[in-house]
Amino acid sequence: MKFNTQPTTSSLVLSCQHSFTYSVTKMPQKRRSQSSWAELKQAGNECFKSGQYGEAVSLYSQAIKELEKSGKKNPDDLSILYSNRAASYLKDGNCGECVKDCTVSLDLVPFGIKPLLRRAAAFEALERYRLAYVDYKTVLQIDCNIPAAHEGTNRMTKCLTEVDGLSWREKLPPIPTVPMAVKEMLTRSTNQQPQHNGSVEKNTSGDDSIKKGLSLKEEGNALVKKGDYKKAIEKYTQSLKLNSSEITTYTNRALCYLSVKMYKEAVRDCEEALRLDSVNIKALYRRAQAHKELKNYKACVEDLNNLLKVEPKNTAAQKLLLEVQKK
Repeated sequence: MKFNTQPTTSSLVLSCQHSFTYSVTKMPQKRRSQSSWAELKQAGNECFKSGQYGEAVSLYSQAIKELEKSGKKNPDDLSILYSNRAASYLKDGNCGECVKDCTVSLDLVPFGIKPLLRRAAAFEALERYRLAYVDYKTVLQIDCNIPAAHEGTNRMTKCLTEVDGLSWREKLPPIPTVPMAVKEMLTRSTNQQPQHNGSVEKNTSGDDSIKKGLSLKEEGNALVKKGDYKKAIEKYTQSLKLNSSEITTYTNRALCYLSVKMYKEAVRDCEEALRLDSVNIKALYRRAQAHKELKNYKACVEDLNNLLKVEPKNTAAQKLLLEVQKK
């Protein structure tokens, strides 16, 4: 018995998960060009979802041409198309083209989080670690609650330390400063930015939660200035429940724990801060202080040595190191 090896119409439809997508992707190029750019984009989205990245690239390319021919060159729409095509290139392993498309997307709409993250990932795959670091850090300026950006920054820090040594920061390209107006605009726009699957992207942490978390942090800072460390700890704890990626909240609470002699808790907070930023000076120093009080001198010296690799002229660390080495 011979099995029919030709795909059925229904299987082709399912391959892009939508009959409309099939009709666009399988039609001759001449007829495909009659589709609107929005239809081509939607078909590209469906192919991306089903893992057909090469076909998605083709559809996004056609959508870009159609949008440019239409005379309605909306920068936002073009930016999304280039960013989506970049994502397809990245998934297909074509990192060079991904970088090019992300750069075009960012030229059209500066400081877009998705193209920045995609370009960073492409740079990382190409072992262009300095440029990847800059893009990851730029994302964190826009939104400090993106785990991929924190993780990418930490990976690049380790890679650059190995490649360039202790002076790796001096060899970085300039990191652009994101204007506050851009941050506010992007915070609003990301709540309605379309994803590949056509759904609406949601800011999972919530703008209100982040703002409330920052407000509680400021209240904690004010209490520290008054010397009320226990109440400050409460405020920082409430803040972290709303915004768990704010490094300075951990290091500030660690300072309070040190002040009330809760040294193990101080160590934990510093470890959390260092998970987010592996060379954070305050976290290294305060963890060293806590280790000293816990008589864990070896760990204390290790933290201080790591700190001095980053900041060789840090006098407080130098002084504490000399003190501990005498014990």
